[in-house]
Amino acid sequence: MHTVTKKILVVDDDATTRRTLERFLTREGYIVSTAENANDALLAVHLESPDIILSDIYMPGKTGLELHSMIQDLNLKIPTILMTGQDDMPTTIKAMQQGAYDYLSKPLDLERLRTVLSRLISNQELSERLQLMVDKETQEHSLEELLVGHDPRMMEIYKTIGNVTRSRVTVLIEGESGTGKELIARAIHYNSPWSSEPFIAVNCTALVETLLESELFGHTKGSFTGATVDKKGKFELAQNGTIFLDEIAEISPALQVKLLRVLQEREFERVGGDKTLKMNARVIAATNRDMRKEVAAGRFREDLYYRLNVVSIHVPPLRERKDDIPLLVRRLLRQINEELHTKVNKISDEAMDRIVRHDWPGNVRELQNILTRAVVLSKSDVLDVAAIPDPAHHPSSNGVYDWKRTLAEVQQTHIEQVLKAVGGNRTEAAKILGISKPTLYSRLPATLKEEKDKNLPES
Repeated sequence: MHTVTKKILVVDDDATTRRTLERFLTREGYIVSTAENANDALLAVHLESPDIILSDIYMPGKTGLELHSMIQDLNLKIPTILMTGQDDMPTTIKAMQQGAYDYLSKPLDLERLRTVLSRLISNQELSERLQLMVDKETQEHSLEELLVGHDPRMMEIYKTIGNVTRSRVTVLIEGESGTGKELIARAIHYNSPWSSEPFIAVNCTALVETLLESELFGHTKGSFTGATVDKKGKFELAQNGTIFLDEIAEISPALQVKLLRVLQEREFERVGGDKTLKMNARVIAATNRDMRKEVAAGRFREDLYYRLNVVSIHVPPLRERKDDIPLLVRRLLRQINEELHTKVNKISDEAMDRIVRHDWPGNVRELQNILTRAVVLSKSDVLDVAAIPDPAHHPSSNGVYDWKRTLAEVQQTHIEQVLKAVGGNRTEAAKILGISKPTLYSRLPATLKEEKDKNLPES
C-alpha cells in the first residue's frame, strides 16, 4: 500500500462508471473526486490538485486525450490513465505517444486498475526518493558528481533508475569514459530495497583473464599456483546485493561463456571446485564501447549481450549537455573543498565561460581533475580564468587547425595534453582515454617512456 494518501480525479460522462470507480477507489484508500467532462475536470484540477487522473477518452465535448494535452500544456505533471470502450490500436498508440501513463479497456478489470495504480505510485515515490538523494547532495554515495542537471536525457536516466530499483533486472550502462557510469550503478543499488546488501565493483580490465575468473567466481585451495587457501569470489561476496562489472566488453571469449551461464542459470562454481553456488545478486554492466559493433565484429557474444541488455542506460557525454555544466561545477567545487578542507568556493564568470566552452573529452572525471588541480593551486577563494586550461589551445601556433597532421600525430598530441591535464597521473590518463595502462604506455612518446623506465612515479 502507498505510504501517502493520493487524490484521484475520475473523469467519465457515464454516471454509473463514476459511482463504481468512486466506491472502489475509496475502499482502496484514495481520496476521490469526479467530473463528467473535460471542462469540469480542468476546474477540479485547479481547485483540488489531484495526484492522478483517471479519464475516459470518448466523451461529449473534449476527449480524454485533449484533456491530457491541456494538462501537459499547463506544465502540470499529473499522470493520466486513460479508459475507453473502443479498444483500438491507433488510439492506444496515440495515447501512449502523448505521454499517458497507461491505457485501460472497458469494462474495467478492477484488479488490473489496482495493479496499475500501485505501480504508478511506487514509481512516483521512488522518483521522489531519488530526487531527495540528489538534492541532499549526499557525500556517502557521491551522486552529486553526475546526477545533477535538467538535460532531458539526464531526466530520462533518473526515471529509469526509479523504474529498475524495484526488481533485480540486469542493467547495461553505456557511455564514454568519465561520464559516471559507476555512480549510476550505485544510485540504482542504494535506492533499491536491497540497499543494505553489498555493492561490489569489478574493473574487468584490471586483471588478466585467469585472475579475473578467480576474482569473479572465487577459487579452491590448490586450483592454481598461488592458490594457498579457498577464496570467495565477487559473485559470492555480493550476496543479495549488486555486482557491477565495469568495462564488460574487455572480457575474453572464454569468460563470456562462463558469465552467460551465470546469468542464465543463476549459479556458478569456484575455480577448481565442484560445488554449485547460487547467484542472487543483481548484475549491472558498463562499457565505453559500442556493444552492437562489438557483437557485429564477433568480439562479444550476441547471446550474452542480450542477457546483459535487459534494461539499457546511455549516459550522454558532458559536451552534449553543456547547460548542466555550471551546476555540476558548483557541486564538484563543494565536494572538492570538503575533501581538501579548502575554501575555494567561488568562480569567476570568465573561468566558468572557459569551462563551458571546453568539450571535455574525459567528461566529468576530467572536469573534476582540472577543478581539483585549480583549487590546490589557488591563492584565494575565487577560481579565476588563469587556473583553467584554455580549451581554444591548438597544437598549431597560429590557432588554425593543422589538417595535414597524421592521425598518429593527433593521437600523440591528445595523449600528451591529457597527461598534462592530470599532472602526469597515468592511471587517470588511461581512464580518461578509455584504454588500459599497457596500451597507454605503448603509445607514449619515447621521452615519457624513458621517464617511466627511470622509475619516476606514475601516480
